[in-house]
Amino acid sequence: MANSRLKALISLLSALILTVSLTACAGGQNEVNSLTIYSGRSQEFIEPFFKTFTEATGIELDVRYGDSAALAAQILEEGDNSPADLFLSQDAGALGAVAGAKLLASLDQSLLERVASNYRAPSKDWVAITGRARVMAYAPDRIAALPSSIDELISENWKGRLAIAPTNSSFQAFITAMIQTRGETATESWLRALQNNSPKLYEKNSLIVQAIDAGDVDAGLVNHYYTWEVTEELGREINVKNSFFGPGDLGNLINVSGAGILRTSKKQSFASELISFLLSDEEQARFVSDTHEYSIVLPELRPEGLPALNEIKAPRVDLANLSDVGRTQALLIKVGLL
Repeated sequence: MANSRLKALISLLSALILTVSLTACAGGQNEVNSLTIYSGRSQEFIEPFFKTFTEATGIELDVRYGDSAALAAQILEEGDNSPADLFLSQDAGALGAVAGAKLLASLDQSLLERVASNYRAPSKDWVAITGRARVMAYAPDRIAALPSSIDELISENWKGRLAIAPTNSSFQAFITAMIQTRGETATESWLRALQNNSPKLYEKNSLIVQAIDAGDVDAGLVNHYYTWEVTEELGREINVKNSFFGPGDLGNLINVSGAGILRTSKKQSFASELISFLLSDEEQARFVSDTHEYSIVLPELRPEGLPALNEIKAPRVDLANLSDVGRTQALLIKVGLL
């Protein structure tokens, strides 16, 4: 009797051990075939690309969406304990902040070579995925002469006619680039002159384009693709066009979205596979056709109605140095724009 009970107990324990073992193996398999992504790109924007990647590779993606700067701050706080495998940022500045803390891994040379040197980190730990150009959106029936420089926008001719989005990361990156190239004193002077011109303030670039179309304001500083986005949203042609400034003007700043792999990630090969997928010719062409952003890999492709990336006379700005957003925000607060 005792021996029977002992055998039954051993049998039960063996079954439990086998069950736990199988569960652990299954859990480990699921964990291996997945990536945790912190995405500063919106879910609406990037999810179709993620879905295609998962369908093609079987790698499941656990995505945490949020503001790029906020996600960068979270990674900095988490440090080596971050659960993220890959950081996909809306702009270069947030990537630069994480790279500056030495939290990103060096990327394979094959990934780095997919893009031009000015669209990847000198530290070789992040790479651009798409590009966006700063433009002046304007109402063609209300603007007779287009400015050739952002410095013309602080003249009395533009008083109350220009819109900006000072809380938006794209505008803040533009001001960060101005500090980098002109210095803080000159940038403060420009911002104070702009503020004295009573610009209309909006939270988002899309709201600026809508306001121009509605006749509430004549022009605004935005990214190039917002005229297309608002046109698609409204389902009609809008009374808004894009204008570039003169060659080398800061108003033509080209910023990028990009990606970096966390140094402590145990799934760096899968993360590299995702970056490679996003940089493939097929997906780069899809970014241009579906989102109207610029391809970093195929610069000859152009969003409809816009010049090719290599035709834009952009200023020379080190994108890796756009990370000091805190300094920019402090300056915007100082002049009363935040």
